[in-house]
Amino acid sequence: MILPILQYGDPILASKGKRIEEIDDRIRDLAASMIETMHAAHGIGLAAQQIGEALQLTVLDISAVEDRPSTLKLNGKDTTDPKTVMPLVLINPEIELRGETEVGLEGCLSFPEITGDIERAHSIMVRAQTLEGDHPSRSERILRARFSMRATISMEFYLSIECVRRQRPRCRVA
Repeated sequence: MILPILQYGDPILASKGKRIEEIDDRIRDLAASMIETMHAAHGIGLAAQQIGEALQLTVLDISAVEDRPSTLKLNGKDTTDPKTVMPLVLINPEIELRGETEVGLEGCLSFPEITGDIERAHSIMVRAQTLEGDHPSRSERILRARFSMRATISMEFYLSIECVRRQRPRCRVA
């Protein structure tokens, strides 16, 4: 089911996501609807707050991105083609920043037609539960790092617009 995406100004977008204690049919259905919503909006990441649920849940799918390469390790092992494991559902994710930072153009489904050059870590380690309840470690680099980090930060407090505000000179409206 395609869900409405909240727009900037809705207070839930700034609320901290609650930890998901039980992965049940409601959470599985919500994750499936979030993936459908993200794909319908031509996005590559969507946090639960963006569809009105203050939960630590995000979905990602970079399979359509061609202009920036990504690498992905699952439990320390290289994934030959990250597209083969998309979409990803991250429950209760925790991020560890790694390496240098880089500036890249970002947008957000909750801020249509607004993009900005945002500084992010080049690579990150994400620890998150899956829909099956597993706790794999995901080492993510380049584009994936950028979007995993932004989506998880959205769940914590800070949406892209806050980063854009801090870095306003590099902001633009499409």
